[in-house]
Amino acid sequence: MAQQNLQITVAAPDPALLDLPWDVPLENWPTEVLAALPRGISRHVVRFVKLSGKVIAVKEIGESVAYREYELLRQLSRLDVPSVEPVGVITGRHDPDGEPLEAVLITHHLQFSLPYRALFSQALRPDTATRLIDALAVLLVRLHLAGFYWGDVSLSNTLFRRDASAFAAYLVDAETGDLHNRLTDGQRSYDLEIARVNIIGELMDLVAGEMLDDDEDTVAIGAMLVERYEELWTALTDEESFGAGERWRVAARIDRLNDLGFDVGELDITTDIDGTTVRIQPKVVDAGHHSRRLMRLTGLDVQENQARRLLNDLDAHAAATDRQNDEESFVAHDWLTQVFEPAVRAVPRELRRKLQPAQVFHELLDHRWFISKERERDVPLAEAIASYVDDVLRHRPDEDAVLGASGLDDQ
Repeated sequence: MAQQNLQITVAAPDPALLDLPWDVPLENWPTEVLAALPRGISRHVVRFVKLSGKVIAVKEIGESVAYREYELLRQLSRLDVPSVEPVGVITGRHDPDGEPLEAVLITHHLQFSLPYRALFSQALRPDTATRLIDALAVLLVRLHLAGFYWGDVSLSNTLFRRDASAFAAYLVDAETGDLHNRLTDGQRSYDLEIARVNIIGELMDLVAGEMLDDDEDTVAIGAMLVERYEELWTALTDEESFGAGERWRVAARIDRLNDLGFDVGELDITTDIDGTTVRIQPKVVDAGHHSRRLMRLTGLDVQENQARRLLNDLDAHAAATDRQNDEESFVAHDWLTQVFEPAVRAVPRELRRKLQPAQVFHELLDHRWFISKERERDVPLAEAIASYVDDVLRHRPDEDAVLGASGLDDQ
């Protein structure tokens, strides 16, 4: 049989891979193995496939490109850069007549993520395009800080997850990428220009398809990416000079970077010969300041803006219970067990695939504020949960839904 010639390269082998119809072209795979999830635009045939209670993405691609992209994604994962997680590469495929079929690259499906066109097909806020651009700018800065040249930056090659009132962006296609010790200014600028041109084209397609208002200035939105990128890159990397008597500015620079969601792993500090001028420049910056703090305090692994919102509620809980001077870890444990977890558990099981738990909690806090203002009284959390579930969450699309897929574990 043709499958006896398969060469399977995977980091964590799953015997169920052998049960998939590798002797059939991917575009002809039977519906019973497929997961009906929204797909973005791709130059290759891509299918979402059910495997051992999870979902994987399978992409037909040339053998050498498949192995190269697999290794790049593994390197990005080790660098903790937001990207899809690689599963493996399968080569040596043949159809029943012995004709060769293309190799496939397999990645894990990123739960609760959506391609940009799926987002615009929903009833979203008018500033959705702006929020996606902000997320893509952060992703591109993080990739460039890690020395990764993308080569084909676009909304189509990105997946988006809700992150409180913003979005978080993930690289989904590294086919044209390359990893260096450090990128030159020219490489960064060229990547940024590719992004600007591609995004303008993609937004024009949305306008033509009546998924975006035709009065939107697509060229201005493309330029906005460049502006947001440059602002963040400057804040993270620029050298700053000040007098020796202004050493407080070292802590102020670190605080500014923390506010942007970055930790400073290494700071280069130099003085001139007579010691009257101090120069500082961040050398190592790591994204995820708020998410790391929340993880340390509660064990919750969430997006950066979600973490910022949850930490704010934790601080409000400490103030409301007059525990600002208590050990932070003790207060965090009580907030987790008395506030966050009961709120999330109050969501009916059949609705838990709608959104990530942290996103549900963020929206619940927004909803509680809204109905408190509307009713002119402080609405208790339990009452707000019931209202949010019935009036908001129940009507939301399932962002972790696998239409027609049975037997997948509830989140």
